[in-house]
Amino acid sequence: MKINSLSLISVVSVLTCASANAGVMADFYVGGMVGVGGQTLLADHHNETDASQMFGAIAGMDLPIFRVEAEYDYFNSSDMNTNAAMVNLYAKIPSTVILPYIGGGIGMVFGGDQTIENTKYSIDSTSAYQAMLGATIDILAIPLKFDVEGRILYAPDIYKIDNATPDMLQYGVRAKARFIF
Repeated sequence: MKINSLSLISVVSVLTCASANAGVMADFYVGGMVGVGGQTLLADHHNETDASQMFGAIAGMDLPIFRVEAEYDYFNSSDMNTNAAMVNLYAKIPSTVILPYIGGGIGMVFGGDQTIENTKYSIDSTSAYQAMLGATIDILAIPLKFDVEGRILYAPDIYKIDNATPDMLQYGVRAKARFIF
């Protein structure tokens, strides 16, 4: 056999075989995400909606049926910015290359501020809840997975102004890249 034939067989076998850690029950990963969406403040007498950007970092464990992850988010709109720390649980729907999932998370919103009529109000630390629906694109030859998801986050009573305590509703579409190690 010629060297070129051996090289071709080696490349084809690497690209078509399962990953090197196929026998491992859990894959650990780290990654980042970006997204766009909207942010609505729900107050007693009025609601205010702005476009927003989202940035974040994740670390987690990918099991055969579930995925558990810790995430940090930074939300930024025209007059408000805040942070969130969440713990998420995803249920994966079995498939081949594109893997749909549904998930939920619990955590807290903290830090940041809201500007109303040139006055800044500090964001209180408060609980937060979120729901996600998305799909994972698994590229077999490299240790990367890409997620595209829609999500909604709800945080009650984020600050107090004039005896009102508005709730925050953050929603949008995100793209994640996860490095599996």
